[in-house]
Amino acid sequence: MNRKILAITLSLLFAVMLYAQSKSVTITGNLIDNACAESAKDLDAKAKNHSTSCALMDSCETSGYAVYADHKLYKLDDKGNASAAELLKSTKTLKGVRVSVEGTVEGDAIHVTKLTEVTAATN
Repeated sequence: MNRKILAITLSLLFAVMLYAQSKSVTITGNLIDNACAESAKDLDAKAKNHSTSCALMDSCETSGYAVYADHKLYKLDDKGNASAAELLKSTKTLKGVRVSVEGTVEGDAIHVTKLTEVTAATN
């Protein structure tokens, strides 16, 4: 009987942990390509001033994208990378592109369900 209770309790705890990890979040921060993020000495300043033209360079686009928010870098998944590339190609912002990303966080990555630009008018 005690083993059954222990097994049920552990199963419930595991299910709660999985649910907590898959909770949907919204993160707002600056969009930056992974190549520039990895080489930045001051990531906060680099992300705020990162140029759209740099992020669209072949080597930068190939490296994928991330969002820098609250002093943490969240790498985008494949869907997020595609959305980020499209956004960068259509934005009128020349540097410091701010985005809002909805999705689930797993470690230092975010599985994107929605990515939109945050403009000064919507801040």
